[in-house]
Amino acid sequence: MKQKYTKLSLLFIGLFIIIFSACNNDNTQEKPKEKEIPTTQLDTIAMEPPAFKTTYRLDSISSREHLDSLNNSFSEEDRKLVYALNRIDAHRIKPGTQLIIPDSLVNDLNLYSPFPKSLDPLDSIGKTVVISQRIQAFALYENGNLLQWGPVSTGKQSTGTPSGLYYGNYKAKRKISTIDESWVMPYYFNFMNFEGIGTHEYTLPGYPASHGCVRMYREDAKFIYEWANMWELENDVIVQNGTPFMVIGEYNFKEIQPWLKLAEDNKFNELNPEEMDTIKVYAQRYKNDPLNFKFEDISEKEIVL
Repeated sequence: MKQKYTKLSLLFIGLFIIIFSACNNDNTQEKPKEKEIPTTQLDTIAMEPPAFKTTYRLDSISSREHLDSLNNSFSEEDRKLVYALNRIDAHRIKPGTQLIIPDSLVNDLNLYSPFPKSLDPLDSIGKTVVISQRIQAFALYENGNLLQWGPVSTGKQSTGTPSGLYYGNYKAKRKISTIDESWVMPYYFNFMNFEGIGTHEYTLPGYPASHGCVRMYREDAKFIYEWANMWELENDVIVQNGTPFMVIGEYNFKEIQPWLKLAEDNKFNELNPEEMDTIKVYAQRYKNDPLNFKFEDISEKEIVL
């Protein structure tokens, strides 16, 4: 009986060893490698960021309390942006003033530019000042690319700023007006010598109000003062013109300020086809003027040996 149990035990032990070995062999066998899927190298494409878009609302200041409430709802940078879009100084806003206010406030005035990012007719001109009387704004271009823009106040109806192609002549950090000695014009840059018309810092009321000059915020007038080029003289004779100043368009004194119409059409202030054609004409005149020629303006590709 004992022998019978011993044989049975040996049988179980043998079966256990066989099963264990089979399982162990399955685990130790090398599993077939999964088929590798080749990775595809994607070409990187430079994508431009989406264009900034915003809508506008028209707000009429009904009272001093309304103005205080409006100012308190904006940060200092937001207020500065709103004032610039309305071509006005803060102290000029009072009950009855209408303001255009963007629904998206971003601390970058260039995002709200009525001028295009690039102007092909200006791509061969190093520096250009464009002044639009219709929308009361200026733009600075370097080789046709927008550098910055800002609000202005050009000549009132009786003393309008003449449109045309002009050149930066002379500048003065502080100039006294010949019309009224009490008028001090910081960062003055003349572009019409005989008429005494130029850009300078002075208060902006939200409409054309000057005696012919182009009023600007101080920071804008200072930037042009340091950025634009004056004429070059030899024995009081012009041998090289300064930076071109292109004054375009006409302001409609019978209509409300054009920027207030942005509430109806957020592209209303953009340059129209007629103004674009005027810039093309002025650019061609610039290129045809021998006093604008400089050897360093010619690229290596244009030099024929």
